Amino acid sequence: MFGSRFLRKFKTKRNIDIEPQEIFLDRLAKEKEEEFGISEKKFEVPLHSRALKRVFILSLVIFFVLLVKTFQFQVLENERFLSLADQNKFIFHSIKAERGVIYAQEGEQLVFNQPSFDLVLDKSKLPADDSRKIEILKEIAKIININPNNLEEKINEGNEQKILIAENLDHQTLIILETKINSFPGFQIERNSIRHYKDGPTFSHLLGYIGKINAEELKENPGIYSITDLIGRDGLEKSYEQVLRKNPGKTRIERDVYGNILSEEIVSLPQSGKSLVLWLDIELQKKIEQELKEILEKTGAKKAVGIALNPKTGGLIAMVSLPNYDNNLFNKESDQQVLAALLTNPQEPLFNRVISGLYPTGSTIKPLIATAALEENLISPTKKIYCQGEITIPHKYNPDIIYHYKDWRTHGWIALEEAIAESCDVYFYTIGGGYGDQEGLGPSRIKKYLEFFGWGNKTQIDLPGEVNGFIPSPDWKKEIKKEPWWDGDTYNLSIGQGDIKVTPLQVVTAFGAIANGGTVFQPKVVKAISDKEKNLISEIKPEIIRENFIDPEELQIVREGMRMSVTGENSPFATAVSLNSLPVAVAVKTGTAETPRSNYYHNWVTVFGPYEDPEIVLTIMVENVKNVQSAALSVAKGVLRWYFNR
Repeated sequence: MFGSRFLRKFKTKRNIDIEPQEIFLDRLAKEKEEEFGISEKKFEVPLHSRALKRVFILSLVIFFVLLVKTFQFQVLENERFLSLADQNKFIFHSIKAERGVIYAQEGEQLVFNQPSFDLVLDKSKLPADDSRKIEILKEIAKIININPNNLEEKINEGNEQKILIAENLDHQTLIILETKINSFPGFQIERNSIRHYKDGPTFSHLLGYIGKINAEELKENPGIYSITDLIGRDGLEKSYEQVLRKNPGKTRIERDVYGNILSEEIVSLPQSGKSLVLWLDIELQKKIEQELKEILEKTGAKKAVGIALNPKTGGLIAMVSLPNYDNNLFNKESDQQVLAALLTNPQEPLFNRVISGLYPTGSTIKPLIATAALEENLISPTKKIYCQGEITIPHKYNPDIIYHYKDWRTHGWIALEEAIAESCDVYFYTIGGGYGDQEGLGPSRIKKYLEFFGWGNKTQIDLPGEVNGFIPSPDWKKEIKKEPWWDGDTYNLSIGQGDIKVTPLQVVTAFGAIANGGTVFQPKVVKAISDKEKNLISEIKPEIIRENFIDPEELQIVREGMRMSVTGENSPFATAVSLNSLPVAVAVKTGTAETPRSNYYHNWVTVFGPYEDPEIVLTIMVENVKNVQSAALSVAKGVLRWYFNR
């Protein structure tokens, strides 16, 4: 009875039911407060209904936001996150391939790949912990023997993710790194190769060299090159970069969430670069170089060129520019002091004078002027002009002023063939600029025919660095020099003097057309492209720049004049009779061009042979020879005697 009454609910003044157990709990709380001396009274206050509603609404908002973000990640951005997940799941490594090599026409290899190893860093994989990162960098710096501060600067200076730390590691450093590389996150050793050029200086201007790729080139060729790659910087290495370069393969490595490798798969196989087969005759190249060096020593001159091509194809069979350089100096292990000396050498050994040097031609121009006069029907080949050693031209407005245009000697009565053989200036003054009752070509027609033969324009040879050359004209002189064109300008142009400038390559290309009967071929260094087993991939066909622009019969008259220069027949002052002792008949034109230095001349000669069926055209030019010496003729004689006797 008592228990039931006691357990009934009590009602407060606010009509709120109070359970019996709540009375006991309050009493116990009061006793505890008294026991511990807690004087402050605390009462439990029930949560207000509005507060509960706020908690509920906030929960709904949070749930809704989570739902929206889930929808965004799972549906709207599903592909992006799958891609990122794959990137974390899969990593790709390049499989190295070899750069193509270069062979001479007989198959002798001129360029070789030698193994090399580089240390590379992927900055994204460095430890996040700064102390651990510093520890690793100090150890790496110690191994590769550089200042740790310099290493840190190198890492921080660029925005590239992957950077080259050290290249061409020596054997001892490589061994140490290979044993410890797994303890250096982000660092890896990559296999590379360096170029070795056989007889480097002899073929340097032809082959060129390679150099380290830069950031801009990497950006322009995504997926093709890596930070450790080398690319062509000059010569064939540069002009045939697309052919020679390697195409690396790829492996795909699958990882789990902990970074453990699950599988490894080859995605694409590496492909070595293709190789080049040249028209080059190695022994001829060496012989020209030898003869040129001997004449430079004998005459005291410093610079010279020698170039030979096949007039039937335009194939370049030799090309020498002196001074030359050793292209092996551009390899990664080369002596940097020696390389610096090369780059600052005042003789400019890196400069390829065959394709980039510009020179007045002197009398080398005369067969081309003769051809133009015949083609324009200005003169009969049998008509004789009297040479008394000079022509004299009175001033246009003051007859008391007389201009004298000298010849190198008095030739007497002379026709076209003899004029070529004896290199008579008066004859070519006359047919070039006109004199007395003989009409001349004039500057416009001279320019037109020189350009027909390829002078003043690039030949488009497959080498970098070729220049145009220059043939002056009245319009040019008026615009640039602010002066009128005088008759004397035409006379000078007619014998290859004045402002005319051409390259030795343009000279040999033009005489190739005279040798073959009137076809100007585009000169080419590369004959074919092969694979690494020397199997032919493609043959590079000869290309014609111009043909049928000169009557072959008129060209034959010019050829006979050049042949007479050697035989001396009916020509007592022929300029190249020393070549009459060669084993085969040849045709020649010599040239001596004045230079700004008093009593110094550019000495030229161009020869083709055998005369009836030419297989070689050879041009030799020696710069700044003191006094009038037959320096170039001597070189040509030595080279051709060897060439036709071997």
